[in-house]
Amino acid sequence: MSLRAGIVGHRGYSGAELLRLLTAHPHITPVLMEHREDVAAPVVVRRQTLPETIAATPEAAREAHLDAVLLATPPEVSLALAPPFLAAGLRVIDLSGAFRLRTPSAYERWYGSSHPEPELLAEAAYGLPEFYRETIPGARLVANPGCYPTAANLALRPLLQAGCIDRAAGIVCDAKSGVSGAGRKPSLKTSFSQVTENFSAYSLLEHRHVPEVLLHSNLEAAEFSFTAHLLPLHRGILETIYFRAHGIGSAAALLDIYEQHYAREPFVRLYENGQPDLRGVAHTNFCDIGVTLDAVTGRAVVVVAIDNLVKGAAGQAVQNLNLLLGRPETEGLL
Repeated sequence: MSLRAGIVGHRGYSGAELLRLLTAHPHITPVLMEHREDVAAPVVVRRQTLPETIAATPEAAREAHLDAVLLATPPEVSLALAPPFLAAGLRVIDLSGAFRLRTPSAYERWYGSSHPEPELLAEAAYGLPEFYRETIPGARLVANPGCYPTAANLALRPLLQAGCIDRAAGIVCDAKSGVSGAGRKPSLKTSFSQVTENFSAYSLLEHRHVPEVLLHSNLEAAEFSFTAHLLPLHRGILETIYFRAHGIGSAAALLDIYEQHYAREPFVRLYENGQPDLRGVAHTNFCDIGVTLDAVTGRAVVVVAIDNLVKGAAGQAVQNLNLLLGRPETEGLL
């Protein structure tokens, strides 16, 4: 019998990617959930079978026999929808930042408003399976990580745990993302004329994804400098991370540390030579990592690439959904 997962926010970029992935999933059927009344009728294509559509309410979810609900919605919408779904006994995966941080004070600092559900904030499992696979299957609420922190944490945490980064010298993360990372809602900053033939930095020293990196890689704010840039591309994230190596003599030794951590991880790929790029991860759930080290000066560079809509959003949500529902983690993703 097929499992059933509701998607709220299926018209957005991440929600549409969820629909694409779950439509091809062998054991989970997507059900569209409408949370707005002012939506246009769907475009109908002949000989196209549209997914079942229901209201985004606990009552409709129960009647449709949903096993889980995925919220591909802004934080304020997720904060309104998640509690009633959870109260009705449904399991929820939220793709926004509504439940990623651990304390109300941290949420207010980075999101600019008070958090109305502090108990859920403390309860939510952080959905980065490579680090928290054991806590996800039993969770009621999973907070899907941000796209930038997914790449940064996968690149940094193994090296920090191994003690091979000189933390006193600082870590610099130069991060670049395609425009889809800003969501589908129109804005001047993401309009075609602003983006095309352009390249810009934004949210300097104030990007709301920074605390996820600090929390899950166990860094202090003074040790980590992060700058996000907007690429004139639809999708993809590439981060170039600079640091001084400590007690390590070669790029091969850094790769060995990654290999020890990720040898059994199906979605982390390590580059023996050369560097990852966006084309290599586009439309996949892979995270690709490459390293370079100057043994004389200790300068090290890690390049990490993901698709922001897949490993950075919908693909990781499907990973978490598979874990929640007892399916193989790679199902529908490889």
